[in-house]
Amino acid sequence: MTSPAKRRKKNDFNGSDQPLRGLDYFFAKQKEAANSIAAVGPPKKETGEEIKESNNGKDASTLTDEELARRLQEEWNREVENQTPGSSNELYAEPGRLLANPDTSINEDITSDVTTNLPQPSIIDLDASESTRQTQRNILTLQSTAAEEDTVSSTIPFDQSPLEFDPAIYTPDLQKHWATEGGHATYALLTRCFVLINSTQSRIKIVDTLVNLLRTIIEGDPQSLLPAVWLATNSISPPYIDLELGLGGSAISKALKKVCGLDNAGLKTLYNKYGDPGDVAFEAKKRQSFTLRKPKPLTIKSVFDSLVKIANSKGHGSVETKQRIVERLVQDARGAEESRYIVRTLVQHLRIGAVKTTMLIALSRAFMFSRPPSAAFEVRDQITLSKLKKEQLAELYSKNEEIVKACFARRPNYNDLIPTLLDIGVCDELLLRCGLALHIPLRPMLGSITRDLGEMITKLQGRDFSCEFKYDGQRAQVHCDDKGKVTIFSRHLEVMTDKYPDLVSLVPKFRGEGVSSFILEGEVVAIDRESGELRTFQTLANRARKDVEIGAVTIDVCLFAFDLMYLNGEELLDRPFRERRELLRSLFIKIPHHFTWVKSLDATSADVEAVQAFFKSATDIKCEGIMVKVLDNLPNPELEAQIEAAEEEEPAEPAISKKKGKKTKSKSTANPSDKGKEEFKPSSRRKALLATYEPDKRLDSWLKVKKDYNQSADTLDLIPIGGFHGSGRKSKWWSPILLAVRNAENGTLEAVTKCMSGFTDKFYAANRAKYEKDDPDNTNVLPDKPSYVEYNGGGGWPHVWFEPQEVWEVAFADITLSPTYTAAIGLVSEERGLSTRFPRFLKTREDKSIDEATEAGELAEMWRKQEARAPRKEEEVDAGHEDE
Repeated sequence: MTSPAKRRKKNDFNGSDQPLRGLDYFFAKQKEAANSIAAVGPPKKETGEEIKESNNGKDASTLTDEELARRLQEEWNREVENQTPGSSNELYAEPGRLLANPDTSINEDITSDVTTNLPQPSIIDLDASESTRQTQRNILTLQSTAAEEDTVSSTIPFDQSPLEFDPAIYTPDLQKHWATEGGHATYALLTRCFVLINSTQSRIKIVDTLVNLLRTIIEGDPQSLLPAVWLATNSISPPYIDLELGLGGSAISKALKKVCGLDNAGLKTLYNKYGDPGDVAFEAKKRQSFTLRKPKPLTIKSVFDSLVKIANSKGHGSVETKQRIVERLVQDARGAEESRYIVRTLVQHLRIGAVKTTMLIALSRAFMFSRPPSAAFEVRDQITLSKLKKEQLAELYSKNEEIVKACFARRPNYNDLIPTLLDIGVCDELLLRCGLALHIPLRPMLGSITRDLGEMITKLQGRDFSCEFKYDGQRAQVHCDDKGKVTIFSRHLEVMTDKYPDLVSLVPKFRGEGVSSFILEGEVVAIDRESGELRTFQTLANRARKDVEIGAVTIDVCLFAFDLMYLNGEELLDRPFRERRELLRSLFIKIPHHFTWVKSLDATSADVEAVQAFFKSATDIKCEGIMVKVLDNLPNPELEAQIEAAEEEEPAEPAISKKKGKKTKSKSTANPSDKGKEEFKPSSRRKALLATYEPDKRLDSWLKVKKDYNQSADTLDLIPIGGFHGSGRKSKWWSPILLAVRNAENGTLEAVTKCMSGFTDKFYAANRAKYEKDDPDNTNVLPDKPSYVEYNGGGGWPHVWFEPQEVWEVAFADITLSPTYTAAIGLVSEERGLSTRFPRFLKTREDKSIDEATEAGELAEMWRKQEARAPRKEEEVDAGHEDE
């Protein structure tokens, strides 16, 4: 027999000719019984004619479901008032309520029918009196969705300065409100924070708001701090734990239709208008007036637990289980704002601009001001801190931030960090408790970009360094304990153990006799096992990702190790690179074409020709370029002080006037002899380059020189965010494309340039199909500029906004100051951002996520380097004029 689902897909399907049944059908028998009992009972206070007048004289057959519900509510309320305890009238529920019938399937059917057929009326109050509620138990009633919202949380000024905000003012009222819900903080508290964060672009305000939220939870309900941090960071587990929600858009759509009484057309209309699922939920909930089940206030802990249940639901029946949890969350969300952020959390796109770094800063500051009632660690006095100078306060903040960031870089899991913070606060002991651990990946150290070999030599002047081949493969972090258990992680901290079973089996062979446990880092490269020839990254990408059997491996790989961070139970992060490398090469065994270390050359800034030859040999064998790493820490503190002093004496970039971008003159240039000299901002004090391993940091002690840079062509990794209608031959495509850099501080995307060069017709066609604006079901496009995109529209507004999801590598001629684009605004000029001249598309970076796109700070640094070379060019031009 053909199932209804399949039958609906046929063109010849005819819908049921059975009429739709409303409230009148389901309550007809109960109404008749109630009327018959009421006929012999006490007289009614209001006649049927009066009731009819209340409904504008309409007959029951012409009433809408809402009007019928009102009439039944009035009638049965009177009957309840007239009945005596124990009378037979207690067998009947009030209108809009369901009997506590043991046949729950009937109740569920009625609930489903009523919920899906009710229109969206204005708000009505159908709550019974207190005495009625006491006598009528185990029943379901029509409830106003606006009833009993958390008005305490919605008025807390989280956006105040932490030096002024005092959680103790609000926690008594909050705890009194929470007491009815098991004592846990309500989700309304988190929603209030999200609303305030979403209303500002100021990073300072965002951090302050998060700090005050965290302080309130720390002092009022410490148990809710961990789930609050996970929810605020838009995740439920670290990357190396496989815990994904696995929800599709259909689950959200079904929940909104069922809970808010929407049909397909209504939901589609809202989505076409607003685009963002959270905004659609906001509008749908705002229009909903009553529900058959009183919403149970969501708590931060219950929302997080529900998400974990969704992620853990697997196997037969898991789809239905997930759907029920989603519907319950949407149903219990009180108010439109809660619905907005519940749905955004479910689709894992919170869009509040609070990224990982912001959360770590907020945690470090929150524990400086507040502690749980049961803890005894020291906190700072607000009054004392408010008297400090800005520089002194910044220094205190910075110390705490560095400790928390270092802990999270070594053990990137809030499940470890938050309980320890609640116990001991921010102190040096935190680094011991949350240090490096086997089978928990640490965040990798990153290298800075240099334009060419000459710049690299200049940066490392007077230092010993090692040049290494930069292989075109996948970075891997290999952990092995004393029991032989092996875990392999990617640079994004995802588990790759199942992807490389051949490497796992290789570990006992290349581990030396004196090695019991280790963490090493290397590059996994596709290789021809016979000839040893290296293959491209695209070849490696074709390898299966999960459940790979050794016998089924068709793409062979070799692990080129380059660093050792942990050995036999001891951290090596504070050891200089030369020492770590020596341990790696002396304690592990080479296996040609399977396991070896990267090819390297030790040199100094005097060995220019040797470095150039080494670079050429790297590019000749299809490497991306070379990595250059400082080998040793400075030999003595005096030399370190000299280098720092020299760095401070170096002129910084010219100060840019807010008017017309002209260079401003210093007050000190009043002396005629100083005429023509320009004012320079003081250079920031940089720490001397160390040879230690610094997790999650991008430092000049590691430099990468790629072959693209050697050709004097800088490239940027940019995110396409919008498209314009093309003209002429390109009229049917999107051209140009608006591109953006990411701001790692506040999570926004800042427009940087428009690109219309480097594209093929084939690419244009595929890009237009992917971002087709006229397709209402296309989730790759957005209806309007999202709040997390910063663009002032000076160059015209795109005709279509893209859902940010790609990274494009773009070449350019040079970087310019721009009044149109917002990239890096505030970093080089208060009023103007940065843009590029003659941008040209090179390729899509499939190996990078949008979190790895070029950051605004990197763009600003490239501009400074460009400006530092500019004076020489100007001098050459001036010399030319003199010659003329």
